[in-house]
Amino acid sequence: MLYNQEYMYSFGYKADGVYKYTEREDNEDFCVSVKNENGIISAVVTPKRSIEFEEFEITIPREFADGCRIFTNGYQSWTVSKEYYQGGSMDEFNPKILGIEKVKFNPLGIWGAGDLKWHKYPELDCTFYGYSYGYERNGNNITLFGSLSERVGYTIITFNPLLSTVTISKDLQGKVFDTELKVLELAVINDEYDKAFDKYFEMMNVKPPRVGRKCGYTTWYNYYTGVTEDIVNNDLAAISKLEQKIDIFQIDDGFERTVGDWLEVDKKKFPSGMKATADKIHDNNMLAGLWLAPFAATPKSYIYKNHKDWFVRNDKGKIPYCSHNWGGFFALDIYNEEVRKHLAHVFDVVLNHWGYDMVKLDFLYACCQYPIHNKTRGEIMCDAIDLLREWCGDKIILGCGCPLAPAFGKVDFMRIGADVSLDWNHKAYSREDVSTQNTLTNTIYRRHLDGRAWLNDPDVFLLRDNNIKLNTRQKEIIAKVNSLLGNLLFVSDDVSTYNKEQMKVFTDTISSEKSKIISAEINDDIATIVTEKGSFSFNIKTGV
Repeated sequence: MLYNQEYMYSFGYKADGVYKYTEREDNEDFCVSVKNENGIISAVVTPKRSIEFEEFEITIPREFADGCRIFTNGYQSWTVSKEYYQGGSMDEFNPKILGIEKVKFNPLGIWGAGDLKWHKYPELDCTFYGYSYGYERNGNNITLFGSLSERVGYTIITFNPLLSTVTISKDLQGKVFDTELKVLELAVINDEYDKAFDKYFEMMNVKPPRVGRKCGYTTWYNYYTGVTEDIVNNDLAAISKLEQKIDIFQIDDGFERTVGDWLEVDKKKFPSGMKATADKIHDNNMLAGLWLAPFAATPKSYIYKNHKDWFVRNDKGKIPYCSHNWGGFFALDIYNEEVRKHLAHVFDVVLNHWGYDMVKLDFLYACCQYPIHNKTRGEIMCDAIDLLREWCGDKIILGCGCPLAPAFGKVDFMRIGADVSLDWNHKAYSREDVSTQNTLTNTIYRRHLDGRAWLNDPDVFLLRDNNIKLNTRQKEIIAKVNSLLGNLLFVSDDVSTYNKEQMKVFTDTISSEKSKIISAEINDDIATIVTEKGSFSFNIKTGV
């Protein structure tokens, strides 16, 4: 049960340049008013002088039921998100276990895509944290804790059954408070699994997705950045010969000169240009999709070399790397008016002049890694998503590498797991690293977002024999899970190489209608998905 009257507080903050700590909600520098009305816990901060929070926590006593499961939602699209046993831990990606603490934290490493820059990974058993929403589950009944807005700052929810507490933290770093502000609105909903999530999205006034289930093709998982016009033409010809209707043909990373210079097409790879490629896709009765990482740019990009004032700077005035991809990349400052004009122009060319119908927008987390301009990370991400929708108009958006809650109801599709690996046993070194096992786990446990926040993209299924280490059973598992729980079914193969058995799996996967999900969970490594038409099980560790 949830005890409504008792709260514990923890506030670390700066006032007049001095760091202070208090456990009082009313003190010499500010007061916090916490209310619990109609199932919503709200908190209003009233400053008595200018303050900046470095820690803001409200802890709620809670009695957890024996044998319950706890779900935590990871920071962004790729972050592992799953249910934990009540007495378990999050040790699988503990930086100490992985050896990260033995070296200086390197933002160029894979860890740069996550939240380790500002959030400490839990070191104790029975401590489970996640972003924006999470739940305790007992059978088919859950108690859902969900932020109704991340616009003031990210909401971090930490469950601790051992201490019988739920702690609600706000990432308010970088925000100076000098006027009264509501910093928290948290819904607490107890109901059956689907009914609870229906209520949650109704409370946020998120409208159902405007698009329907789609299937398609992407160049990425066969060619990566080696994609060329000839490859596209070959695979497009093969896809167009299929009896089944294919909705979208998407070109991924590799068409551009370098990340950041989106309108500088690599003429050696795509001599005819990207408009001609979109036209050819349309001639084959498919929507044309194009990959962009709009907030990212490499040191080799023209915009970095010519416009260093366009980029996010840290508190030392330096332009920091975001992560290791492409040898390291930087983030554009979305509040710079020249940046906004530049990106508006990029989207106008891609969508209206080149004629692409869908954009896959990747590495979106880059824009909000550092609080800037008196705005928190959550506020920056919310503003960024609003800009993307404005620039894209009514074109289809597939989000990726994105903190989820700021995008609820604002994109059409969203990747909800890590990149699929071509090897089932590829070892992941962070919660965001490439991993087939982790993305299948996310597909199972983030299924509640499908049809409510957007339509889920579980990432690709792959059936080819070349350039892959997955066996036949593992390929079929991925295809089956994607079809059952996802609504964007992309393949990344040259389908002209398929044999009869592979073609049958492909056809069954993309042509099957979505069944109502009764339950889906993982117990002792066995994943079981139950639908109104039957059940499907497999071993998440071995792929059998």
